Amino acid sequence: MFQRLILAVLFVFFGNSANADAQLIHNATRGELLYSTHCIACHSTKIHWRENKLASDWSSLQSEVQRWQEISKLGWHDEDIEDVARYLNAIYYRYPMPD
Repeated sequence: MFQRLILAVLFVFFGNSANADAQLIHNATRGELLYSTHCIACHSTKIHWRENKLASDWSSLQSEVQRWQEISKLGWHDEDIEDVARYLNAIYYRYPMPD
């Protein structure tokens, strides 16, 4: 009986971990798709590595994605903005993010 309880707890723990990883991968993939579709035409990797970059932390990165999607009249939802910011953060910036 104790072994079943341990197995159930492990299953729940690792099952939730796998689900969280799958969600992060999905969001990063969606962010990459949105960025590749709407942003890459004007942005090269140089824009993210320049000395005068405007994004200096997670919050300012999200603000820049928000600002540019408004300028481009993309009509993205908050989830879209966060997905693109997460993608850019994973690929280029690596700023600490809130949980």
